[in-house]
Amino acid sequence: MKKIKNYRPAPKPKTPSEVHLVNLSTYTSPKIKEVKNKEWISYGDDNNYYQFLIDRYNGSPTNNAAINGLSEMIYGKGLDATDSSRKPDQYAQAISLLKKDCVRKLAFDLKLMGSCAMQIIYSKDRTKIAQVEHFPIETLRAEKCNEEGDIEAYYYHKDWSNIKPSEDPKRIPCFGYSKESIEIYVVKPYRAGFYYYSPVDYQGGLQYSELEEEISNYHLNNIMNGLAPSMLINFNNGVPNEEQRRLIEQRIYEKFSGSSNAGKFILSFNDNTDSQANIEPVQLSDAHNQYQFLSDESARKILVSHRIVSPMLLGIKDNTGLGNNADELKTASILMDNTVIRPFQTLLIDAFDQILAYNGIALNLYFKTLQPLEFTDLENVQDSETQEEETGVKMSKQQPEATEELADLLDEFGEEEDLENWVLVDEREVDYDQEEVLDKMIGLASTGIARPNAKSEQDGEENNLKFKVRYQYAPLRTSDNSREFCQKMVAAKKIYRKEDIQAMSQKAVNAGWGANGAATYDIWLYKGGGDCHHFWMRKTYMAKDVNPDATNPNAEISVNKAKKEGFTPEVNDPKVAKRPKDMKNRGFLKPRG
Repeated sequence: MKKIKNYRPAPKPKTPSEVHLVNLSTYTSPKIKEVKNKEWISYGDDNNYYQFLIDRYNGSPTNNAAINGLSEMIYGKGLDATDSSRKPDQYAQAISLLKKDCVRKLAFDLKLMGSCAMQIIYSKDRTKIAQVEHFPIETLRAEKCNEEGDIEAYYYHKDWSNIKPSEDPKRIPCFGYSKESIEIYVVKPYRAGFYYYSPVDYQGGLQYSELEEEISNYHLNNIMNGLAPSMLINFNNGVPNEEQRRLIEQRIYEKFSGSSNAGKFILSFNDNTDSQANIEPVQLSDAHNQYQFLSDESARKILVSHRIVSPMLLGIKDNTGLGNNADELKTASILMDNTVIRPFQTLLIDAFDQILAYNGIALNLYFKTLQPLEFTDLENVQDSETQEEETGVKMSKQQPEATEELADLLDEFGEEEDLENWVLVDEREVDYDQEEVLDKMIGLASTGIARPNAKSEQDGEENNLKFKVRYQYAPLRTSDNSREFCQKMVAAKKIYRKEDIQAMSQKAVNAGWGANGAATYDIWLYKGGGDCHHFWMRKTYMAKDVNPDATNPNAEISVNKAKKEGFTPEVNDPKVAKRPKDMKNRGFLKPRG
């Protein structure tokens, strides 16, 4: 048989019965090794493992969807703090440092790459951190650790796969290991057996991601080839010289290949038909079912590696039936939020806390969740701050609008929370068994310009200390069967004087919920009517021109001092602090229907 171009005959076996086993490539953890005569540690066989992860993200549709969905869940609706209202100055500094775009990128890198990096930029005098920026983790390689086992720096290069021997990557010191103006902070979880780098949490699914990618490439090439096998072209009129063979091959390639008529061919030049090459294809029985199995199995294993409880949570419909059961979907959402999403969020928040602490900022940070509020059971959680932190959402919910008549009535009362020239110094459930207005008062920044304010009999304006006492309908949440009045009050989020609330009692703002179905009743005492779950939250404001220095520990104003300066709080009826649901004698009001 004549030689076929690009064809190399297999070596003859030593004995007719000899069997050769071919070892297919196996997947192991990325190799991490020191680079000879260099100060950095390589990651992967070719020091380009991050690119391998990016390729698996781009090539596998299931892996792509999982990483996109989970990174979006980690970021949620962004950062917030449960104590933002008590520490507005610190909160303002925090959100100016930790910008939304930066945090979103960090969440994505942490999921895709297994770690993420922030560039820390200090002020000129290095007394505070002036800026925090996302830094692409794939461009960094860890420096060899010091004698204490600490990584003191990372090396930067824009493309480690093309680094030249003559190039010197830029060294960037780690956070807290230098006096330079720019440092790097790398966030990575602990992984047993790894120190310099952290493998991704879906490491076991990478081979299935590549398998899914190869299956799609196979089918794509098959379609591009017109679902036709590769061609064997025989020329049985002699073997031309090398230049003629090259010219013939080029002409055939131009005619039978291309994006619309792609194909592979084998070109054979023979002296005659008796010596022509023969190719015997190996037929794969039931091929379509086998490819379908491989595709489905790859998708399942990828989802398992990401610990996705239900594909429906990512918008992927499967055949498990889970998506048709609301209770099971709710359970799956809660489970994944607590076991998969929260650990990533905690890792990021711990890093943010260290950065903010450098600037003297201490906040109880959390990520606002994407989980539907109705998936959360808050019946046994009484503290509003704990509710906010655990659910990841502010305890408010936009409710359907009430009728125009009720809306018009309620619009006559109350004002927005933006009180010009006043600062909120205390907010709490009213404790009317005590005569103190506050446990203590601290100076806070203004919440902004608001509508003109009317005076209240409960306000204090003596000896240069001016106070306003206002009330808000609380808590700022309702259930699906809450009455229209409560829905509107929660949605409005208005701030009321005591006089405003008492004036509401003179109009039919919640008709039918008074004694024996009366149109009017005491809103000040009975809120939304019989069995109502709401109460009045007291909010105390102090004039800005007497705002103490919040950074001075001696600047706090005690209750006794406030009372000495002329602010005498009014003791309200104990019923004001209670929910009608908790009142012993509820016969006066119409029971909740």
